[in-house]
Amino acid sequence: MERLEDQIGWYDRKSMANQRCFKSIKMVEITAAAIIPFLSAFSFPEMMWATGGLGVLITVLEGILHLNQYQQNWIAYRSTCECLKHEKYVYLGKASPYVNAADPHALLAERVESLVSQEHAKWASVQQQEAKAKTA
Repeated sequence: MERLEDQIGWYDRKSMANQRCFKSIKMVEITAAAIIPFLSAFSFPEMMWATGGLGVLITVLEGILHLNQYQQNWIAYRSTCECLKHEKYVYLGKASPYVNAADPHALLAERVESLVSQEHAKWASVQQQEAKAKTA
């Protein structure tokens, strides 16, 4: 049960961290994009530099989002975390499939490791697809 709690905690923390990064970067992007039309109304040479700088900032931030996959990680980690929590509550409630299991604790361990392995396999698959896309 301790490993399960550790896994739930890890996925929960990682999900929240990725969500924070994603939303923070998106807020900066949205703000910068909203400021560009406002600044373009002014005819000072400095405003052209500021407008161009904001455009560059948006491009860089979007590249960072793409490289680090914050949104995808947030969703994947949250999904795995919630599946692990569900498994924990089913086990604690002695519900099916644990109600008739010869060794419920061993069954829990198998099911938890299967969930974690599935998440790892999905991650590896995404990494391979991205590598193929870069070489194509």
